Amino acid sequence: MPKKIRLGILGGGGDSLIGVLHRVAAFINDNYEITGAVFNPKFEDSLAFAQEIDIPTNRIYKDFDTLVEEEMKLPKEERIQVCSILTPNFLHFPMAKKLLDNGFHVICEKPMTTTYDEAKILQGALKKAGTVFAVTHTYTGYPMARQMREMIKQGALGKIHKVDAQYYQGWINPIIHDPEKRKTTWRLNPEKAGISSCMGDIGVHAFNMVEYTTGLKVKKVLCDFNYLYDDNQMDVDGTALIRMGDHIKGVIRASQVATAEENGLAIAIYGDKAGLRWEQENPNFLYVLKEGEPMQVFKPGHPYNSKLSLDGTKLPPGHPEGIFDAMANIYLGVAKAIRGEKYNDGEFPTMLDGVRGLNFIQSTVDSHKKGNVWIDMD
Repeated sequence: MPKKIRLGILGGGGDSLIGVLHRVAAFINDNYEITGAVFNPKFEDSLAFAQEIDIPTNRIYKDFDTLVEEEMKLPKEERIQVCSILTPNFLHFPMAKKLLDNGFHVICEKPMTTTYDEAKILQGALKKAGTVFAVTHTYTGYPMARQMREMIKQGALGKIHKVDAQYYQGWINPIIHDPEKRKTTWRLNPEKAGISSCMGDIGVHAFNMVEYTTGLKVKKVLCDFNYLYDDNQMDVDGTALIRMGDHIKGVIRASQVATAEENGLAIAIYGDKAGLRWEQENPNFLYVLKEGEPMQVFKPGHPYNSKLSLDGTKLPPGHPEGIFDAMANIYLGVAKAIRGEKYNDGEFPTMLDGVRGLNFIQSTVDSHKKGNVWIDMD
């Protein structure tokens, strides 16, 4: 077993859901050990949290700048190798930029930055650094999402002509209707969330799944947002028409006010030979649709699946795997890349996926603000 990769964590302390997800994912395949961290804005809280999860406190730092400064003083064989950025959106860019400039590998939550211009700056910094950069579009780690990608790559659908992706949540619904409650979530604050709430938080996942599974690029978008209230600055619902070619079209629907919805990410791709449909809340089922034939259901762990799917499956058929396993598959792919091992380019989303995501978010915002017009993506 290769020596474990030294992992630093920024954010994700306390009762953070995303923090638990990343920590468990890093441990699942025994590739990482948490070496240093800044879990919380307050140093005392970071120390207390490190003690709570039983990791050494000698490299828990008072702030991010101190972490970088002190780690760079250490011999290369001792310092943190890769940092996971789990902070609110507005901190992603400055942290990622400084980490890259100092030669660290980076695992970054999405959206990668708050603006498209920042994303392009990071792209230049990564080229100069030559390190590994992953963006945690977690759902690409599910075995059946990976199977979907491989089947499309092998021509199972024939010529693609229709794409339908949605991501429905309802968690903002109890907040949005009260002006005071609206102030309690950073996702509705443009200074912290960036230019978009709904599309920037969950719509970009649906967009990523479209490009990940089809292997095609979205070329144009036309978007309509709903803010619900005139004094609310952030979108909480949106629909984007997309064009991936002259005869390849589709829709991306996202909402944070779909009352009582939980985590309803779903994607369907249709071609002239067949269709494929997958839902995140039932991730072990990939539905294959063909004219005049009974619907087929593919499930993880069976030998009929692709190598990429099977490499991301840890349990025998019939044993459910979920979000922790999906994120762990991304961490596994990053570990291979850091160690210089061979890996499939579908094992983890890269800087390019992060840049494409910000291009999409910026284009949807521009489309809405310009009166719901078509916007060309770069």
